[in-house]
Amino acid sequence: MKNIIRVSGLAMCLLLSLCMQAKPRIERAEPLSWFTDMKMPLTLMLQGEDLADATVSIQQVINGKVMKGECVGLVAKRQHNAESPNYLFVDLDVKQTGTYRITLTKDKKSAYVDYVINARRPEPRANKSYGPEDVIYLIMPDRFANGDPTNDNTDNTTEKAAPTEWFGRHGGDIRGIIDHLDAIKSLGATAIWNTPLLLDNEPTQSYHGYACADYYHIDPRFGSNDLYRDLVNAAHRKGLKMIMDIVPNHCGSAHWWMNDLPYYDWIHQYPTFTRSNWQFSTAADPHASQADFLGMNSGWFDTSMPDMNLDNPDVLKYFQQWAIWWVEAFDLDGLRVDTYPYNEKVPISKWTKAVREEYPGINIVGECWTRPTSQVAYWQADAHNPDGYNSNLPCVMDFPLQEAIAAALGGTGEGWGQGMLKCYEVVAEDFLYAHPDNLLIFDSNHDTPRVRDMMLDKSFERNKLVIALLATMRGIPQLTYGEEYGLISLNPEDIGNHGALRVNHPWFNGTAQGLTKEQVDLNEYYSKVLNWRRGNKTIHEGKLMHFLSRDNTYAYVRYTDKEAVLVYINAASEPRQIPVAQYHELLINYGKKGKDVISGKEFDLNQRITVDPLTAIIVPLAKAE
Repeated sequence: MKNIIRVSGLAMCLLLSLCMQAKPRIERAEPLSWFTDMKMPLTLMLQGEDLADATVSIQQVINGKVMKGECVGLVAKRQHNAESPNYLFVDLDVKQTGTYRITLTKDKKSAYVDYVINARRPEPRANKSYGPEDVIYLIMPDRFANGDPTNDNTDNTTEKAAPTEWFGRHGGDIRGIIDHLDAIKSLGATAIWNTPLLLDNEPTQSYHGYACADYYHIDPRFGSNDLYRDLVNAAHRKGLKMIMDIVPNHCGSAHWWMNDLPYYDWIHQYPTFTRSNWQFSTAADPHASQADFLGMNSGWFDTSMPDMNLDNPDVLKYFQQWAIWWVEAFDLDGLRVDTYPYNEKVPISKWTKAVREEYPGINIVGECWTRPTSQVAYWQADAHNPDGYNSNLPCVMDFPLQEAIAAALGGTGEGWGQGMLKCYEVVAEDFLYAHPDNLLIFDSNHDTPRVRDMMLDKSFERNKLVIALLATMRGIPQLTYGEEYGLISLNPEDIGNHGALRVNHPWFNGTAQGLTKEQVDLNEYYSKVLNWRRGNKTIHEGKLMHFLSRDNTYAYVRYTDKEAVLVYINAASEPRQIPVAQYHELLINYGKKGKDVISGKEFDLNQRITVDPLTAIIVPLAKAE
């Protein structure tokens, strides 16, 4: 049977029909569908009215006709109630593809839902996933491109478009992303990470998507599940990978279950609003009090973001199945997990393990926004943690390097320990990571100031140094939408203001217009460096050796047995001469002549080489014969 799954709007689709005959009444069945041959057993959460203690029966449906007799393709193994009488959890044994009628009977009244089992994909893309060979392009959909103005406002969502307000909805959508896939590819990016596209129905600031109101449906102001599938398929046809941003730590206060929670402890509840203390060092701190630890992972992230309780086994199973469903149903290439350490540390490790057992090759990057490096490294899989904790999380975001880049290029570089030495010192701590090559490296994201906001004098030339570093450093580079044109915050006096830094892309209403010469030049610089990186295995797979300097320069070599790439970044305000002799121990094995990727200039390492101020060179060198 072909693996065909269609989901439309906020209605229950996927051939899912509901029969509501007085009581009991079924309103939702999640996951929306399931698949054969999955490692994760299926537990169906049914929600409606008066479902507790109902009797479950299942018959197969063929060509619209309900078959009589014993059903062997989908079998109810056991069931259990929640605290609310309006939920029922049913464990199902999945044997065959098909459509099945699941009937609940209670007090001689019944309701049913037709449920679809599809064939699992034979070769899921998630088993290849994303890695150091990729460049990830981060998009905040509401601010990227408005491809369909007709969905800027919808009848079934609360907040309406306010395109001139910093914290309002501007109207960007999935169609706008589809329209610009060619531009993303031509830039040299190979993967796309969208901030959450699921329904966020908060009355204000719903544009960011991090307060989910429905975990199984795309926000209609972005499009639909069907259109999201079209985006994924179109991206794949162009050789672009798709990464989904997911949030198991918290939902939104407008989520449908907040009116009737399955259990009191489905979320963390307090007599009065209690915010997380945000001190996730308590997870690794051997001296931390239990109160401080619980204050970190049980407090709410914000007033509109109820904190999920993954210690409840039904909550954990719900989120495990949810992530797997999206990966399987939409053939995604990988995941990004928001606020990873704020989840309960043992359950989130089990969550990650379940997804990776389903897709052994999948890459999942977790947001672990802290410093120093030791605090970030704790959360990467296989870390050598004294407490024995293993998150099972293969990739973490390298916030220490991001902050080092900002500090190094945001000042003059004068003084002991300043300038590019900060980047050297962070990379020198790679021994703390179990897998330093599988770090997400970045200069900014949707939560930080933009690249040029952080640069001294908002310099375009310093921006170029940043991308030269990211394109050649160990790890997986991630760009933020619009940085290729040097976008800056709308409010230079308050660059930490999220609404101001999440500006619209220059092509928000179509093609990019009104670009300055400097912006066009920066875009061409990005494209040249990133497209060269796309096919360079030395950068994807090579080792790294870097060299100490205290003159506001940074030099390192990426190398394999066949090729080396010399990178020299001069962030100083004066020319610098490359101390080639300092690199002799490595470069003795390679030829001494190469062409700079950026300028096209030929370099001979046997000669004196001077690099201009605020200039980077990237010089491939072949193995010496």
